[in-house]
Amino acid sequence: MEFHIKVVLLSFAISIILGLIIIPILKKLKVGQIERDDGPKSHLKKQGTPTMGGVIIALTIFMVCMGLYVKYSVSEANVAKNILPLLFVTIGFGLVGFVDDFKKLVLKNTKGLKPIYKMLGLLIIAVAYTLFLTNVLKIGTATYIPFLKIYINMPIWLYIPFAIFVLLGTTNAVNLTDGIDGLATTVTTIILAFFTTVGIILGVKEIVLVGATLVGACLGFLLFNLHPAKVFMGDTGSLLLGGAIAGIALYLKMPIILVIVALVPVIETISVMLQVTYYKKTGKRIFKMAPIHHHFELSGWSENKVVSVFSIITLILCVIGINVI
Repeated sequence: MEFHIKVVLLSFAISIILGLIIIPILKKLKVGQIERDDGPKSHLKKQGTPTMGGVIIALTIFMVCMGLYVKYSVSEANVAKNILPLLFVTIGFGLVGFVDDFKKLVLKNTKGLKPIYKMLGLLIIAVAYTLFLTNVLKIGTATYIPFLKIYINMPIWLYIPFAIFVLLGTTNAVNLTDGIDGLATTVTTIILAFFTTVGIILGVKEIVLVGATLVGACLGFLLFNLHPAKVFMGDTGSLLLGGAIAGIALYLKMPIILVIVALVPVIETISVMLQVTYYKKTGKRIFKMAPIHHHFELSGWSENKVVSVFSIITLILCVIGINVI
């Protein structure tokens, strides 16, 4: 059995075990989901479902990645060393989400982390990761262009804000996708499996190891997150997964391919922007509700149908992505 498959299985098992331990604790702490009154009526019954479940994914990733770091620190020191920045951007973004969730759900501060502090936290991590890639790992500013199958070298003054935009934009997009049982988890798992496959093709071992860890952690969490969900990931999970996807894409010099493989989160984001802009100008809505997955819900689609269709679309896009690298 290939080692990366063993990593997926190990991560999957740890995620399930942690889920069985952590979900009852979240229930006891009464950190339940707060549903919007103007949202789909079917969501009102979810009121009180434990959230902050992203802690399950975060702890799994941390434990497995640190184990991999120890394993490779002697035999393949470079691989071990390069696991750490990927772990930093993933857990770092998740930590910002955790603070927000903790304030809202445990401290009962309904506003959570102030938007300016939340953005500042994400920005600091994004800047630190980008500077580490360019100044320490010295991966350069080459960026792969899908279909053309060429790399273009950006000037450093353009690459740094571009990379930060990719990190923050992807994180926001994944966060907006997290509105239906299992949707964000399923879509991001497929995207992460895509990047893990790219890592195998290109022979980038640290990406394969971290990607396999993420895939296993998400699959384990998905067992608790599918409809009807026993737990939600909260900002802890959505920011973590967004940071992981963007961080891996930048590490592989393939951020532009996110427009293809992560098109579902991109469309979710665009639907919100269109809805808000159009409503401010006309007082009317383009969609029944945004993000767009809620539009389909209010049009009669079941949650399982939305998740299935969006996941199949993502899978097809990832297959296309493999063929254009």
